[in-house]
Amino acid sequence: MSDTYTENENQQATAAVTARVGFNVEEVVKDRYGAGANQREAALCCPTSYDASFLKILPQEILERDYGCGDPSEHVGEGETVLDLGSGGGKICYILSQKVGAGGQVIGVDVNDEMLALARKYQSEMADKIGHGNVQFFMGKIQDLTLSLDKAEAWLKQSPVTETTTLNAFQAECERLRRDEPMIPDNSVDVVVSNCVLNLVAPAEKRRLFAEIFRVLKRGGRAVISDIVCDEPPTQTIIDDPDMWSGCISGAFGEAEFPHMFEDAGFHGIELLKREETPWQTIDGVEFRSVTIRAYKGKQGPCLDRNQAVVYLGPWKQVQDDDGHTYFRGQRMAVCDKTFKLLTDPNGPYAGQFAGIEPIKEVPLDQATDYDCRQNAIRDPKTTKGRDYHVNTPIDNGGDCCSTQGCC
Repeated sequence: MSDTYTENENQQATAAVTARVGFNVEEVVKDRYGAGANQREAALCCPTSYDASFLKILPQEILERDYGCGDPSEHVGEGETVLDLGSGGGKICYILSQKVGAGGQVIGVDVNDEMLALARKYQSEMADKIGHGNVQFFMGKIQDLTLSLDKAEAWLKQSPVTETTTLNAFQAECERLRRDEPMIPDNSVDVVVSNCVLNLVAPAEKRRLFAEIFRVLKRGGRAVISDIVCDEPPTQTIIDDPDMWSGCISGAFGEAEFPHMFEDAGFHGIELLKREETPWQTIDGVEFRSVTIRAYKGKQGPCLDRNQAVVYLGPWKQVQDDDGHTYFRGQRMAVCDKTFKLLTDPNGPYAGQFAGIEPIKEVPLDQATDYDCRQNAIRDPKTTKGRDYHVNTPIDNGGDCCSTQGCC
C-alpha cells in the first residue's frame, strides 16, 4: 500500500466524522468497552463458540468480558508470530499462545485502559498454566500500529503538556517513536487476527487501518479477520445512534465492501472462510451478520518471464485472479515467475487448484526478461514439456500396462 498518512490528516478526518454524526466515535467506543471490561454486557457482540480445550485454563473473568463475532484463532498454526488487533481482555491471545507453542509469539494491541489491565492482570498466571510466556500486550490504536501509547504516556508523565511548546515537543516525540521505535515493525508478523473490532474504527480511518495490517505482515503472511457486515447501507437513524456505533452496528462493512478493502490494500487470495447464514441482528430492514475473511500478502514485485505455465484444474470453465489474469480450465496459461510461485504454493490460498509446469529448459532468474502480465497468453507445449521430458518414452512390453509401473 503506497498511501501515507500524517497525524494531522488523521485528526482532520476524525473531526469531519464527529461533525457529521454529532459525537466522537472513538470516545463512544472507548467508554462502552471500558465499562464492558468491568461488567459483562451481552449486547456488545454476537455469541461465538470456541474450541473448549483452549478455554479450560482461562480465568472466568476473561471469559465473561469477551466480546467477539468469530474465532480467527482456528486458522493459526504452531511457531507463528500473531498480532491480535483489539485484543480486549486477552481471550484470543491466550488461546493463540497455546496454539503457536513455545516457538511462537503473540502480540495484543488495544486502546482501552480497562481491557488492557484485565489482560495484563493474568499474564504471569497464564504463562505458568500454559508452560511458556509468549504473550505481550501494547496500548495503541489499531489504525496506527507504529505508535506505542505506553511509551507516549511515559513521556507525558515526565514532561506534562502545559503550553504550546510542550505540546509541540510531545507531537515531535510521537513522530520519533513512530519512526525509530515502531510498536509493530514492518514485515514482522506471520498472521494478523481480529475479532469484531475493525468495524469500530471511524470510517475516515478504515483505509489507514487496512494499510497498517498490510504493512506489518511478512511477505507470504495473512490476515484472518472476523467482523460484522451488512447487506444494505445502514440507515441514517442507525448512523446517528452512538450506542449502535459502539455495538458493532453503525460501522459495519458492506458485505461486498469488506473483501474489496483487502483487495484495495494489496492483498490477494481473499476468501470468505465463514459466513453466518442467519443474521445476528436486523435493524430498519438491514441485516447484520458475522463473516470471517482470510487474505494474503505477497503478490507485489517484478514480473519476470521464465517460460512457466499453470493449468487451472476446474471445476469452473474459467477463473480470474485479483490482478485480472484469466485462467481457462485445462489450458497451459503463461504466467510470470512470481505468479507461478503464488499459484503453486502448497501452503498458499490456491493450493490444489492449479498444476504448475516448468519449462523444458530452465531460465535462470538473472536471465529472465520482463513479462507483461496484462495478457492472457497460452504457452506452447514445446516450451513447457517439463524438466523430465524425453522425445520418446520406451514401453516395457513385458510388463502390465496398468500396473503401478506401467503406462496407466
